[in-house]
Amino acid sequence: MRRMGTLEYSLVRPAVTESTPTTLAPFLFWLMFRNVASDGLVFNDPVNAGVVSLPGCVLASPSWENSATHVSQDYVYNWTRDAAIVAVELAAGPLPTNQPLIDYVQFAQTCQNSGGDFDRASFLINGTPRSWTDQTDGPALQTLALLAMFSQLDTATQDTATALIAANLNFLQNAYQGQTYNLWEEEYGNSFFARAVQLECFQAITANTVGIAVPSWLSTAIGWLQTALAGHWNGQYYQSMLPAPTDYRAPYDPNIDIVMAAIYGAIAVTDTQLLATAALLRSQWADQTSAYFYPINGADQARGIGPMLGRYPGDVYDGDTDDQVGDHPWAVSTACFAQLYYLLAAQVSMAGTVPLDSLSTTFFAQVGIGSSTTAASAATALQAAGDQMLEAIVFHSDHFELSEQFDATSGYEKSVANLSWSYASFLSAVRARNAS
Repeated sequence: MRRMGTLEYSLVRPAVTESTPTTLAPFLFWLMFRNVASDGLVFNDPVNAGVVSLPGCVLASPSWENSATHVSQDYVYNWTRDAAIVAVELAAGPLPTNQPLIDYVQFAQTCQNSGGDFDRASFLINGTPRSWTDQTDGPALQTLALLAMFSQLDTATQDTATALIAANLNFLQNAYQGQTYNLWEEEYGNSFFARAVQLECFQAITANTVGIAVPSWLSTAIGWLQTALAGHWNGQYYQSMLPAPTDYRAPYDPNIDIVMAAIYGAIAVTDTQLLATAALLRSQWADQTSAYFYPINGADQARGIGPMLGRYPGDVYDGDTDDQVGDHPWAVSTACFAQLYYLLAAQVSMAGTVPLDSLSTTFFAQVGIGSSTTAASAATALQAAGDQMLEAIVFHSDHFELSEQFDATSGYEKSVANLSWSYASFLSAVRARNAS
């Protein structure tokens, strides 16, 4: 009798150019959903003995420092930012019931009521504050998530969500003009990303139709943030942090969190200063003459996919080792840039014009768009550029499972596995693609 051999998925790669992102999205949704705790899916904290998850906790990743060879990070925590970004995708996804949304709201309340710094960025999986940095983008992103799911909640949970939003706004009233640790939890100062998501939050509250009270101070705050954000432009690109870092991470710009400020925040995708920054971001990792060029992008170009993008030039973070040999492409960076293309394609189609000027010329030229390109052709080119980036993510995935990073040379996944934000950013990009 012939014996069946062992299946080896490592020998199989998705035919990415024949598979559409829309078709693949449901698979990635359920892979992401594995990281969401419920009353029937409970996680043990591998580092903090006796701590178990509460329903609604979103694991940043199920990986911790002893879960794989050379992994040096512990991500079995609930980050306010990551959880909010995942919650938006849960609300938009194919959930059979609204219970995961209810659980998210209740867990958010547990965290908010746990004491300590209000803007603590990371919590244990039982909602206890973790010894970690404070980030003022968290309350804003959480508020946006609550607004996105509000109509899907029952009355009692809507009341809880309303109370959470009120507390977030009360905190932000005294925090939005201040400094914070940035998106990457590395630098302290005036954060472009934090200001952008706070502005988006305040504008969403002002325009809300679900009965959330609009504080009188919001109009002043909106104007202040708009002015503050404009002050990050240095003539060539938006600076991620003010003052600009001068430590070993310098120059720190161009930084992908500027693009993320358009995806999660209030920066218009047609802002040509944003597009000038985005052009520099793409070229620093995709241009073979750049000191920060990723070799895998050269290989992928021959495949007709990519490029994949990192966080900022000279990034030293490497989740596999403590040797600080970093600067690798990230799934979230690449997916957010793809979403920028999709959102811009929709705007070009709707307006019938391309926001082409001296600042945005390079951005559009990178995808074959020039002064003679029609709006319809430009929209098609932008969507194709977004597709190529998502195709690279899938091509280098481990049978659709997404880690935090990809190796800059080999393209193999590295750092922590099954990062919730990686899945959520892919899903968000696909939703933008389908709306364009």
